[in-house]
Amino acid sequence: MRALIQRVKSGKVSVDAKSVAEISHGLVILLGIGPGDNEEKASFLAEKISSLRIFEDKDGKFNLSILDQGGAAIVVSQFTLYADTRKGRRPSFTEAAPPEVAAPLVEKFADFLRIQGVPTQTGVFGAHMLVEIENDGPVTIWLEK
Repeated sequence: MRALIQRVKSGKVSVDAKSVAEISHGLVILLGIGPGDNEEKASFLAEKISSLRIFEDKDGKFNLSILDQGGAAIVVSQFTLYADTRKGRRPSFTEAAPPEVAAPLVEKFADFLRIQGVPTQTGVFGAHMLVEIENDGPVTIWLEK
């Protein structure tokens, strides 16, 4: 399981010109599901992300988590995080989990974030999404479990 986390001032996901998720500040989490990923990994990453200290305190130091800040999250399924570009010019996505495996794990991951206390919205699995990210910092963190 791979997560690309971006600290944002705002984030929005639209499908067919209709907003499906929107936050004012917090995290936009691009989540890739690979073979062998399971609920245990989803739970681990959700707990890690919810307590990750990547927000600044009054002294400008990374000492606060999304929970400390009262922020929200948007989770966007992103199979392209499993792109293999070692050969040729076109990425291969054979390492990404198939939709019937990935879709429920993306939802479970979002549920685990909610259980941690993070208000969480999601994009639409399998849809062509327009993801608007106003990266704050910029702060972008890569996590893999």
